[in-house]
Order: sequence, then structure tokens, then C-alpha cells
Amino acid sequence: MRAVRLAFLLVLVAFPAFAVEPAELLPDPALEARARDIGRSLRCVVCQNQSIDDSAAEVARDMRRAVRERIVAGDRDEQVFAYMVARYGDYVLLKPPFKAGTWVLWLGGPIVLVVAGGLLLLAARRVRLLPPEPLSDEERAKLSVILSEAKDPSASPKGGGYPARDDRRN
Repeated sequence: MRAVRLAFLLVLVAFPAFAVEPAELLPDPALEARARDIGRSLRCVVCQNQSIDDSAAEVARDMRRAVRERIVAGDRDEQVFAYMVARYGDYVLLKPPFKAGTWVLWLGGPIVLVVAGGLLLLAARRVRLLPPEPLSDEERAKLSVILSEAKDPSASPKGGGYPARDDRRN
């Protein structure tokens, strides 16, 4: 059973390596290394925050093919990125540039965090702690008995202290 778990974990860890199929690989190792670097910087447009290099989706496969075609055609890395952005928009970049069209991507999270924090502060200010109600005469009497028992366990009217421990339990 342990070997099965280990094999399963190894497959899970290695799963992204299966995304790039052997038929997609370029014969030149230098060009393939460039394609893999570019692929790690491009987002799969149907996966959630996964690079095209790690995704097994059909769209990611098409995007990897397009990157390799551009590299074989002689494009520089910047030209490949420009081609992909022209085709899919700035969203395709895992690290989009900071410009007017991407402000929501960059500032959306921090703005939501600040607004939520401000709302929490306003809510906390509105909640006013009420002073506790004073104890009734009956509650005061019970409290004084409890406190006197805590000071002197032998003075307890129930035979004093805690019940004897039952050593017969297993």
C-alpha cells in the first residue's frame, strides 16, 4: 500500500512534465530551452493561473505550438511575447505590465483588502461593549460558596474537595 501511495505522489509531482508532449519538442536543445522559458511566462487562457508549459489543455498545446513556430521562424523572445499578447491580450502574460489596461489586475486585490479592512474597522467602532449585568443576590451567594471551597476544600459541605479517583478503571 505504501508503494502505491508513493507511486501516486510521484505521478502527481511529475504530472506537469507530461504537459509538453515529445512531438512538440524542437530538435535544437537551445531553441527548446528558449521555448520552455517563454512557455513558463505565458498563462494558459483556460486554466487558472497555470503556465502553458505546465498545462495539458488543448489551448495550451496550441499556444506552445505557436511559440515554437515563432522561434523556428527566427523571432526573438520579445517578438514571441508581442505576438502572443497581440493574439490573446495582456492576460496571457503571467507577469502583465503595469499600464492603464492592467490596473485592475495589479491594484484589484490591494484595493479590495483596504476596503474590507476599512469596513471591518467601521463595524468594530459601531459595536459598543455593554457593561456586564450585576450579579443577583442568589448568584453572589453561590459565588461566595465556590470561592470559600476553593480556599479551603475541607470546609465544603459535600465532604470536601474533589471526588476520590477510581483506580479500578483500565
